[in-house]
Amino acid sequence: MTECRLVLAQAAEDAEARIGAARAAHLALIAPMAAAGELIAGVPLLGAEGAYGGSLMLVMPEALERYLDAEPFRREGIWRSHAVHAFRLAPLPYRPLPTGPAPSHPTHTIAIAWDGRDAGAEARRLAAREAHFARVRPAALDGTLALGGAILDAPGGRMVGSVAITAHPAAEAARAWWAEDPYVREGVWREVSWHATRFAPLPWRPLPGTSQAGAG
Repeated sequence: MTECRLVLAQAAEDAEARIGAARAAHLALIAPMAAAGELIAGVPLLGAEGAYGGSLMLVMPEALERYLDAEPFRREGIWRSHAVHAFRLAPLPYRPLPTGPAPSHPTHTIAIAWDGRDAGAEARRLAAREAHFARVRPAALDGTLALGGAILDAPGGRMVGSVAITAHPAAEAARAWWAEDPYVREGVWREVSWHATRFAPLPWRPLPGTSQAGAG
């Protein structure tokens, strides 16, 4: 099981107007990180009209501080704020991440889901987990699920949410697809935000997954 760090960044109000000046430096930073396996994945959080609303980055723990110190989007104020969470990538038979050419429109949808905060939240997740994996494993095989995993309350801690990226260009299609998942049907996920996205053409390494369920 691969534990990394999830960086969720919110864009500044004027980010869309200024991001172009910082994008080349951003890509120059993350491309070698992707090639070295320090950056597992990184995608923008896009609004309904494709406007930049923030970033989602999955970074190996040993590279996190160096990455954040150097990230042009943070240094130049493209990000208004960011939060870091422990994250465990679900070990599934993922297809390779898209490598290019860079699409001009969203190709995927991100679901950022938080479990309930009540005393029964962990038990609900564990009860639905086997059925959830039975559904997402073939989705990873056929490319519907690009990646997914569990947000943890601390490094090595308990699961309190999920992040999943699916090959649905429109959020409506993603919502409909997830509506059939046990995590939704059994009330595991209580708060879900949806974001359009696309993958930059970077030298991504294969996602560290197997066909055995262990996280998410």
